[in-house]
Amino acid sequence: MKLSDYDYYLPRELIAQRPLAQRDQSRLMVLHRGDGGIEHREFKQIVGYLRCGDCLVVNETKVLPARLWGYKQSSGGRVEVFLTRRIEKDTWQALVRPGRRVPVGSVILFGQGELKCEILGRTADGGRLIRFNKKADIDAELQRFGQVPLPPYIRRKPEPEDRLKYQTVYARVPGAVAAPTAGLHFTDSLLEIIKAKGVQVIPILLHVGVGTFRPVTAQNPEEHRIHPEYYQISEEAAKQINQVRRDGGRVFAVGTTTVRALESSVATADRHYHILKSGSGWTEKFIYPPYEFKFVDALVTNFHLPRSTLLMLVSAFAGREFILRAYREAIHRRYRFLSFGDAMLIL
Repeated sequence: MKLSDYDYYLPRELIAQRPLAQRDQSRLMVLHRGDGGIEHREFKQIVGYLRCGDCLVVNETKVLPARLWGYKQSSGGRVEVFLTRRIEKDTWQALVRPGRRVPVGSVILFGQGELKCEILGRTADGGRLIRFNKKADIDAELQRFGQVPLPPYIRRKPEPEDRLKYQTVYARVPGAVAAPTAGLHFTDSLLEIIKAKGVQVIPILLHVGVGTFRPVTAQNPEEHRIHPEYYQISEEAAKQINQVRRDGGRVFAVGTTTVRALESSVATADRHYHILKSGSGWTEKFIYPPYEFKFVDALVTNFHLPRSTLLMLVSAFAGREFILRAYREAIHRRYRFLSFGDAMLIL
């Protein structure tokens, strides 16, 4: 396995910089693993591929306004603080730039000083451990001072509407620093149509972490390590999904984060049958070919960056050659790529 096996040329102009005005009007490329066929549809036509008795599993994480701009109390120098993981109510892991100019013990102020944090130490991955002033309502202050952490390939400044557009309609539990972007295509009305067809929409949770932006640099991708991400599958969700499988229904996973949460929670009943466990924890699960999927029958996803862990996951699900052929066709047909881009359904 080589990193170059997952490379392809992505024209810069195909990287979507803004979402469509109507979420479900994105294009949908449908891949059929059985015969290698490819169809081109509009996203709202996904309803036609779902059957009564299936379930659609979604990630209900909510993106935090995790990027803060402040200034050093000592010098007034401008500082960026990107929150990556909450440790306690007022203590976080963060990326701080410029890190070399913000040593341990520095105090950073935000706004007129209503919110401030102290640099407590360094983390193993090069980040910082910070603590906000205890009297502040951190969640409220983040809404006040924080910005939506758009991915680095979005070459524009955040806009007010990004707070809604870079969020799924079913986002409920704050904690992510990036959106589970496959879910951005769903609208409330489309989900109601899907439910009316007899398809259960079942929420689980995985807080998308900063690792989603980190490129694979190891020439042998098996040496790459995924940044730990918190996930949670309720007892009710596990019960519903297990019942769907027992009744012969299919599990449609919305996004690679949903896949990783599901595949991190599988228990083996015997050689040929698996069950989904409820529970919570931290997962570093890295899925790449070859991999035997235990609990996913179909995958809704976006188009991913070259050489990324996400491209490797979808390649494990559909086959590397099939995925790269589909990507070549998507480029030829001018599909929109990445977070605000078009979608793919793999059956």
